[in-house]
Amino acid sequence: MLALAKPSLHSLSLDELAAHLKEHGNPSYRARQVADWLYKKRIASPDEMTDLPQVLRSHLAEVFDSSKPDAVRTLGSKDTTQKFLFRLRDGNLIESVLIPASPALYGEASDRRTICVSSQVGCAYGCKFCASGLDGWTRNLDAGEIVQQLIAVEEKSGERIDNVVFMGMGEPLANYENLLRAIRIINAPWGLGIGARHITVSTSGLAPQIRKLAEEPTHFRLALSLHGATDEVRSQIMPVNRKYPLAVLLEACDYYVQKKRRIMFEYILIADVNDTDEQAHKLAKIARRLSAKINLIPYNTVEGLEWSRPSRPRQEHFHSILREHGVISTLRREKGHDIAAACGQLRLQTRRETDVRLPA
Repeated sequence: MLALAKPSLHSLSLDELAAHLKEHGNPSYRARQVADWLYKKRIASPDEMTDLPQVLRSHLAEVFDSSKPDAVRTLGSKDTTQKFLFRLRDGNLIESVLIPASPALYGEASDRRTICVSSQVGCAYGCKFCASGLDGWTRNLDAGEIVQQLIAVEEKSGERIDNVVFMGMGEPLANYENLLRAIRIINAPWGLGIGARHITVSTSGLAPQIRKLAEEPTHFRLALSLHGATDEVRSQIMPVNRKYPLAVLLEACDYYVQKKRRIMFEYILIADVNDTDEQAHKLAKIARRLSAKINLIPYNTVEGLEWSRPSRPRQEHFHSILREHGVISTLRREKGHDIAAACGQLRLQTRRETDVRLPA
């Protein structure tokens, strides 16, 4: 892997930028000007920041990286979902997905535009339904690379994003510091200005990080990829369950909820694996314990994996059991099935088609 020689301007907080500029003889108000160029005017190149002194522009260009991720492929779906494959400055590939508004996605009428962003190149956790980890883990994204996905997708699509989900490639809580740094920039009024309640972090179940997250002052949303209501079933689908079995994971979730935080469960329905009545009843019990909402997602087919999605009647039956228990739940009519929108699919497909081995 090529070294990232320069930090990205998009990875700095306003205070960090002000401190850096002050250290090099500039007044602190220059930081606000730079932030306005980056996030309001969407200009990343210091050379184009015309209200800054030339000496400062030269300094920023010398010290910081201002390159944008390169859109290698863009696919548009029949349901208007769009998937973007970006090449980073070191040659690695990541994915972002723009999801249109959908009552089935949120459980209520909405005109939100949601972006699903990546937090790592590849993934080390090997969930059996997911394409992200089929080629293993390469590296963490820095905060700037996370933030730039939103900017690049808005530029390419012409859409204004107002909802962010960290459900793309990688395990966000395994890249904790860069994740939180990116969220603060996305949330900040001087940054992208997206409200905390419109930011959702998804995790496969890293119990210590869930406890740590409970102490964070910013109240964004947490989604737990459960996908199994017993250790036997969950371990079959998610290897992370062997390290953090349900008893340990749910204790961490109890702690999180005690801090007046809400949890949503993501549950991918896989035929003849986790779609039984027994799993539905046990899932409802767990959800009631944590007052959690459940988002049921029919499995999105991935080439090379053995799983398949349950029939529509089977999906509806599973959903009905949850409702009988009084659990708030939605059955998603998934977006982007016709463009391989599931995590990591386009990256994997592109690598296989071109037979390109990226820089090690």
